[in-house]
Amino acid sequence: MSIVKFFRAIPDGRDPMRADRSALGTIPAAALQYCEALTTASAFGWYLFLPRTVWLQWDGTDTLWTHEGADQWLPVKNDLYPGADDYFDRHAPDDIRGYCPPFVSQTLAPGVIQLWTGLFMCTEEGWSSLLRPMANVPRSKQYEVYEGIVETDRWFGPLFINVRLTATDTPVELTAERPLFQLQPLKRETYAERHLKTLEVAPSLGEMGVEDWARYRASVVAPTNDTTRQPGSYAVAVRKRHAAED
Repeated sequence: MSIVKFFRAIPDGRDPMRADRSALGTIPAAALQYCEALTTASAFGWYLFLPRTVWLQWDGTDTLWTHEGADQWLPVKNDLYPGADDYFDRHAPDDIRGYCPPFVSQTLAPGVIQLWTGLFMCTEEGWSSLLRPMANVPRSKQYEVYEGIVETDRWFGPLFINVRLTATDTPVELTAERPLFQLQPLKRETYAERHLKTLEVAPSLGEMGVEDWARYRASVVAPTNDTTRQPGSYAVAVRKRHAAED
């Protein structure tokens, strides 16, 4: 059973896609082959798309938007995806009809727009969702994707993302053909305050014990002195371990 489940609430659009070790082909070939840390981070989670290409334009105060198939610009309010409300009401129980989420919404902050993927989602008990920009993919200079952690095992609802526009007086395209952000599942224990507030810093190397030095010897010294060691041995070891665990 998957720890994450998505429900398509808008018939259009692409399904979530497993994140890519090559970060959509932007990672250099040498890094893709040898840098397991980089490729593992890139592949952690899923890419999420908008169901339709939209354009946003911000003048520093107000934001206008339009979308693929539209013939005019509109001020951003709480705007529904075309036809989504009818589709939602046909499937929803009587008391939930009329509560279709908006596709594009203005937040309280100028230039910050909330966009809906057209998906609902939930996670297994104890798992949350980190929503963030795509890992290691070069970012646009026209907008920034905010990061957020949602306890999606307890809160079930539409999968939104907040985007901060940084360019003014020019249309900013958010294409449905390219992922907009990345979702990474997190065990809630991993960011519990009781763990994060227990940081320990050893004041000097004199604090390192026999086991610490042994681990350093195995990680750094031994590979350096091994004349038969091939580049990317760490990556090979990690991949073999993951294959055995899976």
